[in-house]
Amino acid sequence: MRIDHIAIWTKDLERCAAFYVTYFDAIAGAHYVNATKGFQSCFLSFEGGARIEVMSTTKLQPVVVEPGAERMGLTHVAINVGSNEKVDQLTSRLREAGFVVKDGPRQTGDGYYESIVLDPDGNRVEIAA
Repeated sequence: MRIDHIAIWTKDLERCAAFYVTYFDAIAGAHYVNATKGFQSCFLSFEGGARIEVMSTTKLQPVVVEPGAERMGLTHVAINVGSNEKVDQLTSRLREAGFVVKDGPRQTGDGYYESIVLDPDGNRVEIAA
């Protein structure tokens, strides 16, 4: 068994998808639209097979949490970029682009070198090596 994908609600599908495409080399698939349900989504694929489904809706009211909130349940997605140098480079690039860097880069007690940034919707993204 393996995890196939995670899903993220967003108010701006294009903006959210562009973040992962631009900074994490995701490949955006075709957009799916279900007008009856007020739903649209796009799968973002990463090297190695991981995927994120970004979704938006006009009919539901997903719970809004404070950007970067530590909460029960799914709290972050970790993307391994391959090296400490790449963690440093990507973290600097995101900071310079105006994204919030919550922590790091730093060596963790569990063996990762990582930083935590917020995506455009305030979701925590761990950049790891």
